[in-house]
Amino acid sequence: MATFIILTLASVFMPALCDQHSVMESDDVIANYSYKSLTSVPSNLSLQTTILDLSYNFIQKLETKDFGYLLDLRVLNLSCNQITKMDSHVFDSNNNLVYLDLSNNRLENVSNSFPSNLRHLDISSNKFITLSVCRSFTNLLRLEYLGFSASNILKSDLEFVSHLRLQQVFIDLSGLYQYENSSLLVLNTNRLHLSSLSDQKDLFSVLFDAVNTSKFLELSKFGKWDVGKVYDGYISAIVNNSRVTHLSLRDLGLLWIHLIQILQKIWHSSLESLHVYNLTIQGFISKIYFDYSNTSVTELLFDHVAVEAFLFNQSDLYSVFSEMNIKNLTITNSNLLFMTCPLKPSTFEYIDFSKNAVTNDVFQDCSTLTKLKMLKLAGNKLQKLSKVSLMTEKMTSLQHLDVSQNPLDYTEEDCHWSSSIRTLNMASCSLPSSVFLCLPKNVKRVNLRNNDILEVPLEITHLINLEYLNLEYNRLSDLPDCTLFPRLMIISVEFNQVPYPSSESLKNCSGPKQINIANNPFHCFCEINTFIYEGKKNPGKFIGWPDDYVCERPEDFKGVRLKDFYLPEMYCNVFIMVSVIVVPIIVGLLLFLCLCKYFDIPWFLKMIWQLIRTKHRARNSKNGYQELRRDFSFHAFISYSENDASWVKNILLPSMQSINDIRICQHERNFTPGKSIVENIINCIDNSYKSIFVLSPHFVQSEWCHYELYFAEHKLYSENTDNLILILLEPIPQYLIPSRYFKLKALMKQRTYLEWPNEKSKHTLFFANLRAAISINLSESEQESSVSVPSVNA
Repeated sequence: MATFIILTLASVFMPALCDQHSVMESDDVIANYSYKSLTSVPSNLSLQTTILDLSYNFIQKLETKDFGYLLDLRVLNLSCNQITKMDSHVFDSNNNLVYLDLSNNRLENVSNSFPSNLRHLDISSNKFITLSVCRSFTNLLRLEYLGFSASNILKSDLEFVSHLRLQQVFIDLSGLYQYENSSLLVLNTNRLHLSSLSDQKDLFSVLFDAVNTSKFLELSKFGKWDVGKVYDGYISAIVNNSRVTHLSLRDLGLLWIHLIQILQKIWHSSLESLHVYNLTIQGFISKIYFDYSNTSVTELLFDHVAVEAFLFNQSDLYSVFSEMNIKNLTITNSNLLFMTCPLKPSTFEYIDFSKNAVTNDVFQDCSTLTKLKMLKLAGNKLQKLSKVSLMTEKMTSLQHLDVSQNPLDYTEEDCHWSSSIRTLNMASCSLPSSVFLCLPKNVKRVNLRNNDILEVPLEITHLINLEYLNLEYNRLSDLPDCTLFPRLMIISVEFNQVPYPSSESLKNCSGPKQINIANNPFHCFCEINTFIYEGKKNPGKFIGWPDDYVCERPEDFKGVRLKDFYLPEMYCNVFIMVSVIVVPIIVGLLLFLCLCKYFDIPWFLKMIWQLIRTKHRARNSKNGYQELRRDFSFHAFISYSENDASWVKNILLPSMQSINDIRICQHERNFTPGKSIVENIINCIDNSYKSIFVLSPHFVQSEWCHYELYFAEHKLYSENTDNLILILLEPIPQYLIPSRYFKLKALMKQRTYLEWPNEKSKHTLFFANLRAAISINLSESEQESSVSVPSVNA
């Protein structure tokens, strides 16, 4: 009981600076063998190992050979094993060792020397009867952290380390049996941590020396404390003799009345700050008078406070804290529901109620927090942004406000912020884009990380002082218009949905000195080239460039850094593409057309196509050859105008008759005397396998030619035979064909005709087409046909 009040009057503790992480380096080789059920140190460790963790195993003995080959070893953790013995020279080869943890083992004595470079040594929670082991520490001039424990703590033992300038000393008192007065006073340390305090008979002496040893004191693992056993003489002695300015208490449970008594004693001590962790308030809570005068306390922190009482007047609890005349008040992780407004002008400059259950009603209509500069309400149950703004309206000195991680909602109501706010944190609040309409007028730094912002409204005109804007983890598809914030220096849109910053947005954001647009799903197409150019031109402007800027699409470029992405300019510039691709294509086409025109390639293609079609039809006609052998006297009847007779006799007939003596029926030679012209025409057409018509402007002027064409066409449709061949000797414009020759017009439109080429190089292909059009096996027909036709000149 006495110990508990002594505890409250002790001074503040600061964490150790020399821990395992503080000595780690970037190039360390780490070997983690913790929780492996080992009974001895592994023998196959890498020679380059610098950090070795063997904690939580069953190792019982350390031998010289265990670490002798690990010359680079810097950190060694052997805590929580069953070590009972160590060779005296086990660490002789480990000159680089700076961190050694032998806590929670079964060592009874240590006779070996430790490397002189040690900065952290923990031998607490072993089975030492005395601290004679300290005789081995005289050479550890660089030691900063020392942890130990023993059944008997004697001043003579600790004098061996009194010359060491220790940053922190940790003492486990769980097995303490005897303590010699003034023993702790020989320690030269800035921070003292006493753990596992209980009702030992010498506890008052330990605490009395502790509060005079260091300005930073931490007391943890109290066990069961009965404040009723504490004597006023103990309390007065500690209060009057303490040099502690910072006290930290951990893991304790107190009745409400005892907590107030302890706070009252501390309030009139030399203490400047009190940190209490894992406190359980027990018993009935009632209103208790508290004297706030004459205090040196400036900071009070409660973390993880639990109240066992269910029914009590909340103002009895909260008013004790709200009326405190201190600068800094922190109550976190304590399910705090409310806080009363101070009844008179408060001295609070810093209030932190993070991770509680505070609602919109906190500090509403409160006009006494005029000196408050920083208010943290993160992780609570604030819902209305307009009410949060109204809460700050009378806080005329408020500069920093944190309401992040609250389920805030804003539906464009009027906002009434304090005009003094310069920094506002509203991260992780699910706020929409319209939140920009509710920001404080004079704010300089705004954190809107992890919200539901799609865009920054263009109607914003009041944020002329904004210098920093955090829009990470939202749903932006482009950089906002930075011209809305004329003094903006830094903007971050990391982890949004920006496929590529548009050229316009990059131009508008030329003012900020730094832009963070990293880790967005960049689409590596032509549109991103402008941004890549800006990134290479001003790499210092884009935070994280180039490693955090990689392609997401297309799949072929996924994971490629934008800096290494390259797409030829010709694919993205229309004018270059036209000049490089389209123009050559057009020129090539024109050149091709010119060549076609010069070499008359269309004509050749047309004739070849006709030849292929003609041969195809001939193959599909199964009885074509048999028809000539059985019924026909001539291979072909030829019809032409007398004006074209010279071409027929001198060119056409010689070329055709040179092919296996093909028989041609001519009206000059093969008309039968005594018959009428019409009868002769009909007989010649009927006795000829094919009818060839040489078309020309003269042909359409001949009456008899028209008759011949009429009868040949009649045979074409009546017998369903492909026996009509048209040769266009000269072009015949449609308007030159008399209207009465409508059948000739129809035939020229429906049937493919052979054009006579003037170029001699085309004649061979022309006659090949003509022969294929006749479609007769000339050699066979010649052998089997014995029909003789008289030569008649018509």
